[in-house]
Amino acid sequence: MTRQEILSELKKVISPYTTNKEMLEGIDDNTDLIRDLKINSANLVDIIIDAEAKYDIEIDYDSADKMVNVGNCIDVISEKLGQKQ
Repeated sequence: MTRQEILSELKKVISPYTTNKEMLEGIDDNTDLIRDLKINSANLVDIIIDAEAKYDIEIDYDSADKMVNVGNCIDVISEKLGQKQ
């Protein structure tokens, strides 16, 4: 799965948790989930749970801790998908 494919799917996962839909459309690797998309920490946990279900992966605590911006989310998802193969 390419970074672009993961980004596209990640937008769908994040969408219910942000009110900043305009910013969501233009997200890139540097987009901060809390600062830019105004997602609260409780919803970050929901996003991680949704990503686990979407990609059939397990995201451990250390990996979840890294998921503060879109690029890091993609990196973690890519890494976990790679471990499945």
